[in-house]
Amino acid sequence: MEKKPHFVRREFPPREVSSVSLALLLAAVLLLNALLYLYVNKFYISSGRAETDPGLCPFGYFKLGAVKNCSPWLSCEAINREVRKLKCVGEGAVKKVFLSEWKENKVVLSQLTNSELKEDFLHGLKMLKALQSKHVVRLLGYCVQQFTILTEYHPLGSLRGLNETLHIPKYKGMNTWHRRLMLAIDYVSVIRYLHSSPLGTLVMCDSNDLDKVLSQYLLTSDFHILVNDLDALPLVNRSAGRLVKCGHRELRGKFVAPEQRWPYGEEVPFEDDLMPPYDEKTDIWKIPDVSNFFLGHVEGSDIVRLHLFDIHAACKKKDPAERPSAQEVLDTYRKVLTLLIREAAMPGTREML
Repeated sequence: MEKKPHFVRREFPPREVSSVSLALLLAAVLLLNALLYLYVNKFYISSGRAETDPGLCPFGYFKLGAVKNCSPWLSCEAINREVRKLKCVGEGAVKKVFLSEWKENKVVLSQLTNSELKEDFLHGLKMLKALQSKHVVRLLGYCVQQFTILTEYHPLGSLRGLNETLHIPKYKGMNTWHRRLMLAIDYVSVIRYLHSSPLGTLVMCDSNDLDKVLSQYLLTSDFHILVNDLDALPLVNRSAGRLVKCGHRELRGKFVAPEQRWPYGEEVPFEDDLMPPYDEKTDIWKIPDVSNFFLGHVEGSDIVRLHLFDIHAACKKKDPAERPSAQEVLDTYRKVLTLLIREAAMPGTREML
């Protein structure tokens, strides 16, 4: 009787299969991390957010639009001859702002309106000249004799109009947690730059409420942030025992840091001479509130807030010495961005591992 061939089905040990799968998964994670590194690096460099901006001109020069060559800052004579006012687009306590035109380019001309505040105006010009960088609006020229400053024009205006801008059909694609977090990173980058500027540690004093903070910054057409108003930027010098006070009036409300509020209670009338000075950690206190505005209420923004909870709690420490530096906040923001991009790209990776 002929025997039928006997077929034996081979089965691979489960442990061997899981090892191969795990190896492939780990390789995929490593590849993703490499791509994320390249992506974040590209964001901070090619978009003009690198620590050194190769597009900047030497001190006293500027480039505008598609022009490749640097031009010297415009003098009084050049401003009077070549700049044409178009319309007034804003007015504050110190200056009036005009949308203007120079050689077919839209520019901004600022003029002092209150002669009693000329020291503030000149201080703002001094800061603008000394701090030219990727964080600061581009200076195009100035005239001290006529108290005028010429700067680059940004059609999206100040950050006060951010939410309205993001509802314009053209920009709705930008209204994501990802883009909003990058704006918060830009904001903290500016604070970090001011705290470690070429002039020393500078404090952003025009920041007594959220609306005032937002009015100090511009939104560029490629969705980055520039500081625009530098009139109130005092210097902290700890080694010389020099601290600051933001103005000579009593500051109230939870937005300003505790050390900026009158410490002696309602029964003691406010006196500027008795008000203790403070340092740059007042800017750190305000970061969570400003970032909360940036994050808005889009899908995913609450997850971002959850990841930023600990660093924001540290920013709100009552003792200024216990608050993190702007660099520490910036490092945390960047880590959270990288982490959330990774999780969005490979959901469930943690559970698989």
